Amino acid sequence: MPADTAHTPNIENTDGARDLARLFALQKETCAASPYPSFDERIDRLNRLIRLTEDNETKFVEAINADFGNRSFYETVIAEIVVTVSGAKLAKKHLQNWMRPRGVPTPLHMLPAKSRIEPQPLGVVGVISPWNYPLQLALAPTVAALAAGNSVLIKPSELTPRLSEALKQAIASEFDEGVCAVVTGGVEVGQAFTETPFDHLLFTGSTSIGARVAQAAANNLTPVTLELGGKSPAIIDESADIGAAAKSIAYGKMMNAGQTCVAPDYVLAPEQLLDQTADAIADAARSMFPAIDTSDDYTSIISDRHFSRLKSLADDARKRGARIIEIGSSNALHPQRKIPLTIVINPPSDAEVMKEEIFGPILPILSTASADSAIAHVNAGDRPLALYWYGDNKQTRDRVLQKTVSGGVTVNDTLWHVAQENLPFGGVGKSGIGAYHGERGFETFSHLKPVFYQSRFTSGSILYPPYTEKTGKVLSFLRKFI
Repeated sequence: MPADTAHTPNIENTDGARDLARLFALQKETCAASPYPSFDERIDRLNRLIRLTEDNETKFVEAINADFGNRSFYETVIAEIVVTVSGAKLAKKHLQNWMRPRGVPTPLHMLPAKSRIEPQPLGVVGVISPWNYPLQLALAPTVAALAAGNSVLIKPSELTPRLSEALKQAIASEFDEGVCAVVTGGVEVGQAFTETPFDHLLFTGSTSIGARVAQAAANNLTPVTLELGGKSPAIIDESADIGAAAKSIAYGKMMNAGQTCVAPDYVLAPEQLLDQTADAIADAARSMFPAIDTSDDYTSIISDRHFSRLKSLADDARKRGARIIEIGSSNALHPQRKIPLTIVINPPSDAEVMKEEIFGPILPILSTASADSAIAHVNAGDRPLALYWYGDNKQTRDRVLQKTVSGGVTVNDTLWHVAQENLPFGGVGKSGIGAYHGERGFETFSHLKPVFYQSRFTSGSILYPPYTEKTGKVLSFLRKFI
């Protein structure tokens, strides 16, 4: 059916707002005209997305670098280009299987009827992507939504305007606007986007903004997937290889200068291993970035506001008497809008660095008396997006996994559970709602429609009224099988 004016969002009369309203109406019309794109159509859309990502790689890398001030070339290629393309290729490989109707068991007393779950596109999907991985976190959900047969509108962050414009042009070169398009603009467009009655809305960003997105979407009963964050712990067990754990933690914390939602936010180490752990992480950081003060491989902080916030966190911890190890020179790095890796040892619990997600290269390391005290510390806070555990003691590992709740876990490393496309990625509690990646992404953006196929040989009509003594006997018989 044609787009109804009731579906048009009530938004301010700006260029961005008018573009949003026009594109949303167009995509509603497209979905109404073609509610179930074929397998070949979906494969073509995924191929277009792969092509635009690969063909525009240089433009995307340069745009992201300019938006950040300095963004490591290698981190952009790995985390933005490679991850996006590999996710799209995995979707292509499995799409036919994901699309097929799935038979489910039919109870004996209902035979010979059949029961199936039939995946169906939802319609128009909205994707609000953040600034920290501006290409990957715009296109990875788009891969899943296109694979599921939907149209997609993307609202990238205003903090990465060059990438946003490059992405808008690249998508326009490959896609009809009724299938996939980008809407750019500031806060007012972002607000209007959340108030648009999408058939599903995915938001990646902070917990505080995520709550507002959920409230706005609730007014339209729009289902949401919220990919948020939180203080993700790295727990070091007494049985851990400290050197290997330190390299992993340093890498996870310093990639993108810690501006990663699943970066280790703080470390919990046994009391007797505290200093050894701190020194090992510092040594690992120095080995990975031997010329950190001048290296283009060490990424800048995205904006002056975020730089000032991070500097304030480190200054507060220092004023409160925490012991601090800095990897890199503040005098050399600050003019580049970069923060040294700042290891903060045993900060007080009321330090600002322990109150909020850090989202930068500041790493508190806290001493714990036992594995149980580490578990208690994690459980005293909000449920994190990620948890990392290091050690060889399987009993302790399993106790930590069973007694803590987090969005995802990597054991004896960082970040890898997110890169594994066959694992769902998402948070729990204040770290998020819902998940995507791989088949879970396809299902997130699909309606898994239950269908019951009645047989012409059914005897179900014997339960129709008028009810008689015979009805009671049939019920008694059926209840033996239920």
